[in-house]
Amino acid sequence: MGFQTEFNSVCKFKSEQELYELLEYGRGKMVKQGFRVYPTGQKVIAYSPTNEAVAIVKIVVSIAEINFQGEEVTEVEMELVRKLTEEESRVQTALAHEMFFGGRT
Repeated sequence: MGFQTEFNSVCKFKSEQELYELLEYGRGKMVKQGFRVYPTGQKVIAYSPTNEAVAIVKIVVSIAEINFQGEEVTEVEMELVRKLTEEESRVQTALAHEMFFGGRT
């Protein structure tokens, strides 16, 4: 049991539905497996399940707990700051692929 630290600039969605709700309603949440530390109060780049940069979000709540099934999970709530432009998305996606998602070394 221990906490896994997330990159300060990365908030990657695993679910298209969670991402859709954030983009559609301006607020959303995601649930991650394991205990993770998210930078509450900071603005970060949100990525789609296909590792595409899509928006700037502000992390408003991060709760790590053991759920009723006995699993360690972290729930992260966020507010949409703004969607990225096409150019911003292209540049951020390329950088994140190289730095975080297993691109060139």
